[in-house]
Amino acid sequence: MGWFSKDIATMDDLFVHTLRDIYYAENQIKKALPDMVGKATSPELKRGFENHLRETEGQITRLKEVFRLHGVEEKGVTCPAIDGILDEANEVAGEVEDKQVLDAALIAAAQAVEHYEITRYGTLVAWAKQLGRNDCASLLKQNLDEEASTDEKLTKLALDAINRRAA
Repeated sequence: MGWFSKDIATMDDLFVHTLRDIYYAENQIKKALPDMVGKATSPELKRGFENHLRETEGQITRLKEVFRLHGVEEKGVTCPAIDGILDEANEVAGEVEDKQVLDAALIAAAQAVEHYEITRYGTLVAWAKQLGRNDCASLLKQNLDEEASTDEKLTKLALDAINRRAA
């Protein structure tokens, strides 16, 4: 189903499609994070990715609850956007030889992922409220808040240490 498919006829259809999009994305991110942990050389960055892996697992659990509350099948739909972001991260990381620069590249890639997630969760929270699903909105807002916090932590790590070491 494409974004402007005739299968999306209502706001509820759009909400469910986007929910399935972020569910797919979170599962792809969960698969990618162990590789990022393995590539990172900074102990702080490794810990950050490990923490985010645990958060991602919790976010997937919340998404499953949103599916249940909303009464729709728990499943993902392929998300070319997250696939592209993760493919680009792998490609860039494979081209960087200097380990200090690699850590900076990994942070940049992780922040691209975070920004994608932030946009999706922000939209889903707004749509859930519009649909009168404050129960779903509350769970989605928890995910949104965690993504924003992770982005802030990555920015701080980059500015306080990683980027300086790479320069």
